[in-house]
Amino acid sequence: MEKSALQIARAAYRPKLPAALVGGLALKEGAATESVADQAAIKELFPNTYGMPFVTFESANTPLQATANVGVILSGGQAPGGHNVIAGLFDGLKKLNPDNKLYGFLGGPSGLVDHKYIELTADIIDEYRNTGGFDIIGSGRTKLEEKAQFDSGIEICKQLGINAIVIIGGDDSNTNACVLAEYYLQKNCGIQVIGCPKTIDGDLKNAMIETSFGFDTACKVYAEMIGNIERDANSAKKYWHFIKLMGRSASHVTLECALQTHPNITLIGEEVEAKNQTLDEVVTYIAEAVAARAAKGLNFGTVLVPEGLIEFIPAIKRLIAELNDMLAANQAEFDTIAADDKIAYVVKHLTAENAALFESLPATVSRQLALERDPHGNVQVSLIETEQLLAEMVGKKLDAWKKEGKYVGKFATQHHFFGYEGRCAAPSNFDADYCYSLGFNAAMLIASGKTGYMSSVRNTTKPADQWLAGGIPITAMMNMEKRNGKMKPVIQKALVVLDGGPFKYFAANRAKWAAETDFVYPGPIQYFGPSEVCDQTTKTLALEHE
Repeated sequence: MEKSALQIARAAYRPKLPAALVGGLALKEGAATESVADQAAIKELFPNTYGMPFVTFESANTPLQATANVGVILSGGQAPGGHNVIAGLFDGLKKLNPDNKLYGFLGGPSGLVDHKYIELTADIIDEYRNTGGFDIIGSGRTKLEEKAQFDSGIEICKQLGINAIVIIGGDDSNTNACVLAEYYLQKNCGIQVIGCPKTIDGDLKNAMIETSFGFDTACKVYAEMIGNIERDANSAKKYWHFIKLMGRSASHVTLECALQTHPNITLIGEEVEAKNQTLDEVVTYIAEAVAARAAKGLNFGTVLVPEGLIEFIPAIKRLIAELNDMLAANQAEFDTIAADDKIAYVVKHLTAENAALFESLPATVSRQLALERDPHGNVQVSLIETEQLLAEMVGKKLDAWKKEGKYVGKFATQHHFFGYEGRCAAPSNFDADYCYSLGFNAAMLIASGKTGYMSSVRNTTKPADQWLAGGIPITAMMNMEKRNGKMKPVIQKALVVLDGGPFKYFAANRAKWAAETDFVYPGPIQYFGPSEVCDQTTKTLALEHE
């Protein structure tokens, strides 16, 4: 495969590690943990992995040595840096013992169940260092929930002499990792399970997991494109650009991109929910900002919209919750209904309040709400073209105001959705270092006999040699949530904190950004050059740790 000049140069980059992982190390255990909520229920479901302590690695004189063959799984959507997690894991295993082997299960968790794998040798690993994508072994969304799946995993691990599995994924994937760890401890089969925190959405984090990998790179990719659009808007001066960004369950990507580019209007789903805003109130907020700029002769601007905005609007959130429950209970019957009759079926089975709201929505949105479920049995909110919906509704409101003499201006729109564009980018220096450290650290957790832990690298606003490596029990991050109509244990998603540093900074500046054209044009990710240019963390991390 032919490589670009950047790929060739990037292959030579040597990721930096926390100082504790460079030489000998020792494990320090902290206090026992408990789940973030629903402690009794989580403890009952995970009796073998509940209550384990936080752990941290410290520098020591004696190198850690261990014999361990390991299997690795990429699970869920792609995120920049996954290949470096695997490279770090490989190098960590070889440091422990040159004879250690790493096997990659192909196509995600199904590779473990179906016994599809390759041995990842140095020749293969070296081809993928510092590259984007998950193509080294592929990914998938198979959920590990059934005893037969777990037992099939035991069978292939015994065949290959594997005594540990590393699952690289988001909240659902790492919930699966915890379930697997619990089962293997219960069976006493000698297979450890370690998770690594991946999601560009940024909603897998807590005190021990400061950020999920891929968030930094993806946001920088999106911010570059937003900056390009802002520059175009400021040049043409005739379009309002409505830009939807990844993040169904949390608005971290949208907030980070706002901090990097200073758009005129940014909607944060968590704030919309906290203020109990209606869809009309959101539309009015945008229209007022458009009208204010038009009064100054500025008929252009940018609007950032989180993918999951619709679900944050309380009334629509209640509608979606009832839709999810109703369709979960009636899925077999619903599947037999003709496409043209599905909306009437939905209206008939909703409460009067939610039926009225459902019928009041634009036809495109009501149709999208009645589409098939996602893998978790939920409405596919990502399919709702929220950016076009808002632009259309703002346009109608401005037309009404124009007739009343309240608005004088032109309102022409362009629509964008930035999602896949950021998922497989070549990782930034931060993500290259962070991911490599997560993988290397996972090898050390395995060597230390840990299972049911997530690899943790903290203090990440400091230079990499000052980062702190260790692990957090996955059960410590869990709570109970309704999935497919049933309560299940899952890792609790981290939402934008409205009294946190990043949002406060945004809130203090958004009125100025709305009124003025104070755009910032970040440009492309820089891989080579001064550290202050190439090794920046996200604005979110910097503001959280001020």
